[in-house]
Amino acid sequence: MDEFPASLRHPLLERIIGLLPSGFPIYLVGGAVRDALLKRQSYDLDFVTPSDSMKIARKLADDLGAAYFPLDSKRKVARVVIKAKDELSIHWSQPMRVDFSAFQGADLISDLQGRDFTINAMALEIHDMEKLVDPTGGAADLISKRLQACSKSSFLDDPVRILRAVRFSVDLDLKIQAGTLRLMREAKLHIPEVSPERLRDELFRILIISHPATSMRILDKLEVLEYILPEVCALKDVQQSHPHVMDVWGHTLDTINRLESLLNVLSTEHNPDKASNLSLGTVAVKLGRYRQQLADHLNNALNPDRPHRGIIFLAGLYHDAGKLNARTVDDQGSIKFIGHDQIGSKLVEKRGQALKLSNLEIERLVSIVNHHMRPSLLSHPVESPSRKSIYRFFKDTGAAGVDICLLSLADMLATYGPTLPQDRWARHVEGVGKLLGTWWEDDEETVFPPPLINGNDLIEDLKLSTGPMIGYLLESIREAQVVGDIQDRQEALNLARVILEKNLNTKTG
Repeated sequence: MDEFPASLRHPLLERIIGLLPSGFPIYLVGGAVRDALLKRQSYDLDFVTPSDSMKIARKLADDLGAAYFPLDSKRKVARVVIKAKDELSIHWSQPMRVDFSAFQGADLISDLQGRDFTINAMALEIHDMEKLVDPTGGAADLISKRLQACSKSSFLDDPVRILRAVRFSVDLDLKIQAGTLRLMREAKLHIPEVSPERLRDELFRILIISHPATSMRILDKLEVLEYILPEVCALKDVQQSHPHVMDVWGHTLDTINRLESLLNVLSTEHNPDKASNLSLGTVAVKLGRYRQQLADHLNNALNPDRPHRGIIFLAGLYHDAGKLNARTVDDQGSIKFIGHDQIGSKLVEKRGQALKLSNLEIERLVSIVNHHMRPSLLSHPVESPSRKSIYRFFKDTGAAGVDICLLSLADMLATYGPTLPQDRWARHVEGVGKLLGTWWEDDEETVFPPPLINGNDLIEDLKLSTGPMIGYLLESIREAQVVGDIQDRQEALNLARVILEKNLNTKTG
């Protein structure tokens, strides 16, 4: 334990402790203590005190110039949020949350014993960091890779802890103990009593850690996933024809598995070992130049409380959710799923609403699922995607097109598995590269070409009335501009006249 306090030494934490009142018992508890034992970086600090927790938090926020949020007046819980750009937190890549609460129980021991898992029921008195308070044996469990509940009522007290147990098990490589598994199964019926917001937040924490597919399998085995993502559970045993090598359930989980591998390969922290197979190596070579742009895209969260990575993985879980209702079998025994993308987009919209996601997040999910097949269709011919098809793709998808490209790569890898033809894969990666290159390097020419004329020009020069025809003409002009058929205002007006004449001849003919 000699190295334990050293792992907690950081200028920001030392400054926080220096600003807290001396001669008053304040304890660092929970995840920060656990992560320190594991020598992992923690973005959340939790402190408990016998009293005055909200008053202490308010003063700390004032002293640091940080934001203060009262979270629960009844339980005396408050939060201080320190921005990542703070000079003392430059090594943190995201804001740090510092929570203060009063003892939940008669004293510190009662507070710790009432927590979720033994590995989170440890504490350090901030003025005596050498002494670990560990009434439930959390340190021994952590060393032995065991995950067990603090009490028999742990999951009944808070059923969302079932999801948390799965997350800790996968993220920290812990074995859930038999007694704890039994308690989880007994409490699963109470999951519907949990608020959608809390289920959503815990689900997203699962989606953004390593091996989300493994977490989904465990949740399904515990018969918990049906309470959270029922449309995904329904995909089991839905068979598919060649070239698919798995049923829809297996394909879905393998898709998010592959998506995780692709994001690792394209991470700014490039590790050649992660691209050791031929397919991922092709991605690293062809798309590696976009590592920073991709990192910036993923960091541009649609909601400050949820990383964008979670949205892509949730879309991956739902990309084929419509196949159950779209499945048909023709006379030759071939299985078809015509329109499954549109059906799936409606399912993910409904699930996003149930999880209380923001409108922006739901719109992104719908767009990803609705258009997830387009990059594959664009790269299917031997010829590269045309400028017009690329323009139309991003006109329909916008920034979601980047997410769709990533999901499309994962989808193809999961579809073929070991039978993937390398020439087909090379064309697909090449096509995705052209789409991403256009979005990030050629946007003013192909994605957002500067307008040559506007609606008022058409109304004044061609004596038109306002109406749908104006929009149709402007879109036709933009597409002609993208492919290089027209280059100035006069050519745009001439094209509009030709289109109007053809339209008139069609009606009179």
